[in-house]
Amino acid sequence: MNTLTRLLQAPPQRIVIFRALKLGDLLCAVPAFRALRQAFPEAHIALLSLPWAAEFVKLFPAYFDEFIPFPGWPGLPEQPVDPAKTVAFLTQMQAREWDIALQMQGNGTFVNAMLSLFGARLVAGYYPQHLPAERMGSPDLWMPYPQPEHEVIRHERLMEFLGLPAAGYELEFPPTPTDSPLPDALNALRGPYVCVHAGGISGRRWPAEQFAHVADRLATAGLTVVLTGTQAEATIAQTVQQHMHQRAVDLTGQTDLPTLAAVLRHSGGLVSNDTGVSHLAAACQVPSVVIFTSADPAEWAPLATHRHHAVREADATPTTIADRLLSLVRNRVNQLL
Repeated sequence: MNTLTRLLQAPPQRIVIFRALKLGDLLCAVPAFRALRQAFPEAHIALLSLPWAAEFVKLFPAYFDEFIPFPGWPGLPEQPVDPAKTVAFLTQMQAREWDIALQMQGNGTFVNAMLSLFGARLVAGYYPQHLPAERMGSPDLWMPYPQPEHEVIRHERLMEFLGLPAAGYELEFPPTPTDSPLPDALNALRGPYVCVHAGGISGRRWPAEQFAHVADRLATAGLTVVLTGTQAEATIAQTVQQHMHQRAVDLTGQTDLPTLAAVLRHSGGLVSNDTGVSHLAAACQVPSVVIFTSADPAEWAPLATHRHHAVREADATPTTIADRLLSLVRNRVNQLL
């Protein structure tokens, strides 16, 4: 019997997970979400997250029954804090009578106190390693935040700590019921293409000019280059195109999440910074080369190293990056021809 069922004396029926982060963070937690659903197939499971994640929850109906927008909390940079909204939010959460509130945000320095105000029968998750365990209450519910640890394995370990059977480390991204159509610009292509995603968090981006050199080398190898990114990253993609000698297809700002997944699935592969699209490629089983400028690949690189290569910025040159992707996608491109 798992810890949660044992302490509740019955399987939990109402579970809320707190993880208010970005796309890559949520994708890396999908194996843990999968384990939770497999352990409690009849439970109502809600994800408390940033507003953008409403789309994410809709795409994973097998794992989530509800999305709850997170209004912010002091100490968390992801969402501005509005005291009135926060008070109303806590009142609403207390009225829900949760069986389990699960903290999967991080080490809990700022948010464990918040979850304790939800009024859940049990609160579980991570706590900072430097704190004494007895401060958290039941030692069966609180796991010292494992650091360093790969992000996927870290959350799967939490499920195992709570006594839930492991569900593997594989990421996944389900196709939509109709499988999102490709943009017209791609339907008109006559040969295979690869995606180049030069955007990402400021301070964690390889220079756009370097991506341009990579893109030219891929184009010289006979592949159409497709530039992807959000609307906010349009100027980065424009810089890439301006420094290219070949022409690229620019889809920046033109793809929602399901469409971006479809673009990746039909591509030969991806070159990107360490950002959400790299985890999406891993979830879609699309070959990729991911450039790490500051984050640790041991924590964030795709686990399937036969399909994905992580390269630290110090080791990255346009030639090596392009050649690595070409070596990964050769068989895949031949299948797409």
